[in-house]
Amino acid sequence: MNKKSIYGLTLHQLIEWLNEHGHKKSRALQVWDWLYRKRVTNFADMTDVHEECIQLLQDHYTIQTLTEHIKQEAADGTMKFLFRLQDGNLIETVMMRHKYGISVCVTTQVGCNIGCSFCASGLLAKSRDLSSGEIVEQIMNIQLHLDQLEQKDIVSHIVVMGIGEPFDNFANLLDFLNVVIDHKGLAIAARKITVSTSGIVNKIYEFTDTKIPVNLAISLHAPNNELRTRIMKINRAMPIEKLMESLKYYLAKNNRRITIEYILLKDVNDTKEVAEELADLLHDIKDQLYVNLIPYNPVDEHSQYQRSEQESVLSFYDTLKKRGVNCKIRQEHGTDIDAACGQLRSKQLKKEKVR
Repeated sequence: MNKKSIYGLTLHQLIEWLNEHGHKKSRALQVWDWLYRKRVTNFADMTDVHEECIQLLQDHYTIQTLTEHIKQEAADGTMKFLFRLQDGNLIETVMMRHKYGISVCVTTQVGCNIGCSFCASGLLAKSRDLSSGEIVEQIMNIQLHLDQLEQKDIVSHIVVMGIGEPFDNFANLLDFLNVVIDHKGLAIAARKITVSTSGIVNKIYEFTDTKIPVNLAISLHAPNNELRTRIMKINRAMPIEKLMESLKYYLAKNNRRITIEYILLKDVNDTKEVAEELADLLHDIKDQLYVNLIPYNPVDEHSQYQRSEQESVLSFYDTLKKRGVNCKIRQEHGTDIDAACGQLRSKQLKKEKVR
């Protein structure tokens, strides 16, 4: 039977668990420091932790549950990792280099059930949620990779935008966030973390009430129900009106801007008329958000969608700006490797099936 990842425990949970097994809080703080500051990959390397505690940890937990299966590196320094989990499943994690630091995009589920018709992540239905430890370990593996380069680079930003719907794995998402922002560990600033959702309305309310001060991004991609339902089936159950109500609740409770993610699909949602409609939709809250316009990375299995022409992208951008909507065209990373989220995993699974 596979042991659970030690990274799945928040500091509070680790303190409680060790206390239940006869160890004081100070021992838990030692273990935490070894995990996240010294970043050991073997319990036996925790040299100042009592042998009895080491044995206890080894009996119940493991530090490494992910193995690197494939690593791709783009000319711009972007790296895409395909990790194999203990049960054989594959997940993707992406490291991107920016002027402001190094960001990592993490996956939260094996597959995805949201069913966006343009997305590579949902080519295979969700088979399970990732544990909080498996999500944290993606960050740790990237940091260990950086440590080996001996350039003193650290992961400074996190985007929870990989394979899966984060709010469909809500409890594990919250534990993950509490681990990575803990000031005694990785100490990644909450303001440098963004969680993206396709719009699970009840979870937006619940997330708002947790008051975890990370950023929220919404995958919108259309300004009306007819178009959004056509490309995102989640809109049938949670239409734009309900989504907008939940966003207004979030904005009323949090002094933070929302990011609206908008993938531009040629002749589908990229016209000037659609841009005007989007500006109308966002008018009441336009000062509390910005729109991230995303050029589409084509996916073989979704050949009905193509990348918008540059002229259309600029026209869409100009229309929003003239209507007073803050927006930007997202800088692309890793376009010379399998850029679309889920693309590398999908290709690898096809190869394995052929064999």
